[in-house]
Amino acid sequence: MKKSLLSLVVASSVLFAGQSANAIGCLSGGAAGAVAGHYAHHHAVVGAIGGCIAGHELAKHNKAKAAAAAKAQHDAAMAPPAAAPAPAAPPAQ
Repeated sequence: MKKSLLSLVVASSVLFAGQSANAIGCLSGGAAGAVAGHYAHHHAVVGAIGGCIAGHELAKHNKAKAAAAAKAQHDAAMAPPAAAPAPAAPPAQ
């Protein structure tokens, strides 16, 4: 049993070794989900999967929001300066 499990782990690690993972937010969300799932009738694995998905989506949302704010700040800095008001006409005598 242990040999087959070990061979499965080694085979899967070899298959996925070349692919890069995009786990932004997954680790913290998975940890929080595992703790919550553990307290919800010992469903730590299901909680970890759900927390990973939720954490990743939250990280994507925050990254998009930060990119939009940076773009708005860049656009404001690159905008031409506002035109100066025209000088007032001298009072009539």
